[in-house]
Amino acid sequence: MAALSAVTFALSWWLGLYLVARDPRKPVLALAALGLCGYAVVLALDTVRLATPAHAEMLGRVEIYLMAVPGVAWLAVLLELARPDGWRPTGKAAVVLVAIVALIGAAMAGGVTGPLRPGHWLMFVAISGSTLVAMVLAVRRAPRPRSIVGVVVVATLFFALANAILLIPLGLLPSWVALGSMGTGADVVLLGLAVAVWDAFDEGHTLRADMRRSFIGTMAVSVVFGAQALAALAVAGPGARPVLTVLTFSIIAVAIAITVLADPLAGLLDRLAFARSPELRADRAVLRETETALPLRATNPLDALDDDTFARLTRRALGHYGNLSKLVASPLTALPVIDDRLAARGAPDQPLERANELKAVLADRISALKPREGGEFGVTEEWRHYNALYFPYVVGVRAYAQNATAAGLDPVARQAWQWLVTDVPQRSLHNWQNAAARVIAADLRGRALSLS
Repeated sequence: MAALSAVTFALSWWLGLYLVARDPRKPVLALAALGLCGYAVVLALDTVRLATPAHAEMLGRVEIYLMAVPGVAWLAVLLELARPDGWRPTGKAAVVLVAIVALIGAAMAGGVTGPLRPGHWLMFVAISGSTLVAMVLAVRRAPRPRSIVGVVVVATLFFALANAILLIPLGLLPSWVALGSMGTGADVVLLGLAVAVWDAFDEGHTLRADMRRSFIGTMAVSVVFGAQALAALAVAGPGARPVLTVLTFSIIAVAIAITVLADPLAGLLDRLAFARSPELRADRAVLRETETALPLRATNPLDALDDDTFARLTRRALGHYGNLSKLVASPLTALPVIDDRLAARGAPDQPLERANELKAVLADRISALKPREGGEFGVTEEWRHYNALYFPYVVGVRAYAQNATAAGLDPVARQAWQWLVTDVPQRSLHNWQNAAARVIAADLRGRALSLS
């Protein structure tokens, strides 16, 4: 029982942490990680509940509330996929409404033990029904590879049905089988994998090598530490089993977290150890991030990409303009113009050098958007593409960031900041950036074809 639950727990916990480690600032990854880690916590709590008969009722009351977390999180993920450029207020309201209904159902149910109550049905209908609707919206509105769309559809359908674990009080199936079996766990893992591939497609990354390395390292650590805890649990007496069960899952969780989050933890350690050496910390951070980005580099030739994909990759590269380690993983580092620039200055053909040249190429193309007459700043329509890219990405004007100010900006950048804050809605800026990215993508693609 505990061994089966531990395996599914390890898979879900690893994949959740892997997703959030890719980019914690991306809502779709953070929400998917919440769903996976929430499922892992429910699984661990259920195993502890079964090992602690004296407190089973109290733990069951807590567990029924936690059961709502994975379902609500996956609803939010699907709505995020349906709106890649940001949620509408109705999407946020739908998530909040379903969460409230699920909590009301949990309160009515009272727990996962005892007879079947209307609250169990309310949770099941609210979560499964809303998830199916969100799946339809995601498939219709989000352009992605058909194979990934198929995985999302199949996994969501089974996930919606698997929410029948809320009906565990029927007694038809032991809870540890329903929660820990790969029948239910596979649905959650499939959804997590679909989100990972979805995001890799969006960023132009290749995922297999990076995910394989993370999985092998994580499972090796989990087996080394988890097997010892499970062996102790197998020979322990009834009185020690509750404590050893908690210890087993906590050991596996910590071991996986240290493995998957090694880079952020290394950065934290550097801040403590090298507090007085900011340049050393920055250099070490660049090296770590570059090492992490290398397995994500796609090797597909750029001339095999269609215009929409090339424009999307250009938009992503512009968004990562200030982050050299992310530019290392961009497929645009394979542009022929970068080969020419490296050869012209006799630089070695290395990932960081290519990323630096890509950044310089993007800066040149952004400068080419600037109107030839009119000074350093303007607000007419012909300035829109240039302003939308140059000031947020090259200069670093963050007009919409929380508590953002114009402190430290030069006079021209201050003008741009004031204009963005007072006259330009954030969605308008986003649309202008997309349009400008398409212009630059067409220019880069034309130059690439002329050089090939």
